[in-house]
Amino acid sequence: MNKGFWGFAAGAALAAIATVPASAHRQWMLPSSTVLSGDDVWVTVDAAISNDLFYFEHHPMRLDALKAWAPDGSEAAIENKATGRYRSTFDVHLTQKGTWRIASVSDGVMGSYDLNGKTERLPRGTTTANLAERIPAGATNVRTAEANNRNEIFVTVGEPTVTLFQPTGKGIELVPVTHPNDLIAGEAATFQFVLDGKPAAGLPVTVIPGGIRYRDQLGQMELQTGSDGKVEINWTGPGLYWLNVTTPRTAREEGAAAPAGPQRRASYVTTLEVLAP
Repeated sequence: MNKGFWGFAAGAALAAIATVPASAHRQWMLPSSTVLSGDDVWVTVDAAISNDLFYFEHHPMRLDALKAWAPDGSEAAIENKATGRYRSTFDVHLTQKGTWRIASVSDGVMGSYDLNGKTERLPRGTTTANLAERIPAGATNVRTAEANNRNEIFVTVGEPTVTLFQPTGKGIELVPVTHPNDLIAGEAATFQFVLDGKPAAGLPVTVIPGGIRYRDQLGQMELQTGSDGKVEINWTGPGLYWLNVTTPRTAREEGAAAPAGPQRRASYVTTLEVLAP
């Protein structure tokens, strides 16, 4: 494939690949508990896309890419999966002590090309590995963006552990300076984010407390990671919080030349529970 054809992907088509667009519809997972004790415990998780955080009133979250990992790194079973009109739900049997990860991770390439006087979009399921074969001979004005979207939650049985936080080196990932299952109102928390394994400097971070339905103000915090990828969060009180980190999109004036080379997009979402002191 001629690399000279790479260019900027069509905005409208590529906006859909981000886990969390700038609109009011936010994707989330909500565990029945974030910290548990005992020898035979389960967690039930609701998963949806909605306007009001943690109320399922718009669309269920797809569970196709969902996985769970035990504290020792082994993959665990997702049980009792079901998807209804407004939400999906599933269970995980927490058979080990420590911190578990439940995540929906998707990687892909979106974009378009011109062929025979028409603009065509790359088919669903296009990845960096099969991109070359998805672009037909004779295509011109090829525009692509690689996207990595991660939506994950953490649940701890007993004492928190950190064995699961080794970055994979792909997309945006959280490295806990403060453990995500050890958050207390009145105590600042610090998280480090990495992008493709390197400190994610200068990325916008949005934090919104749950319960939007019952207040006039969204109450969101707009933060930014530092040069080391770290961000400090001062919780406004106990409760559930939705956190989103994304790669920024470069604004381009109408008619301006598209940037050379494929674009890179990544998004990270998690739900955090902050306990009362």
